[in-house]
Amino acid sequence: MIMLERITTLTDELVKLLKDDPVRPEIPADFRVDKNSRVYVLKSETGEPMAVTCVKFLAEIPGSVDDLAHVAVNTTTAVFYTIWSYAQGAGRRLIEAAQQDIKTTEPEVKTFVTLSPKTEMARKFHHKNGATTYRENADSVNYQYH
Repeated sequence: MIMLERITTLTDELVKLLKDDPVRPEIPADFRVDKNSRVYVLKSETGEPMAVTCVKFLAEIPGSVDDLAHVAVNTTTAVFYTIWSYAQGAGRRLIEAAQQDIKTTEPEVKTFVTLSPKTEMARKFHHKNGATTYRENADSVNYQYH
């Protein structure tokens, strides 16, 4: 059975996983699991990571990586700002599972977006997985999941 793991504290396992982040490797590990942040890992039956995503909870849709540093009291937006996969199709399954978990654990969150790099690969991934382009920013694109 495939399992979703929600990580909210800094662990050795998390630090090891984050070394594989191809999208935002410059973001420190402790930033990814602060009061308004968490990491989701989709794991195989044997406990091996299949995909990883980092989520920030904000009050509005960010236009840049710097906007992720805003501390929000009333969080209404979940921002998926990086995702990577070790198995084909696992990224899509992870986004769906993480979104469902957030809807359950954070009912005030109504908006699900990304802060993605401006790449064709990101565009194809998100459009293929049901997202629409919400806004193009100077250095990123916000894709919205419904």
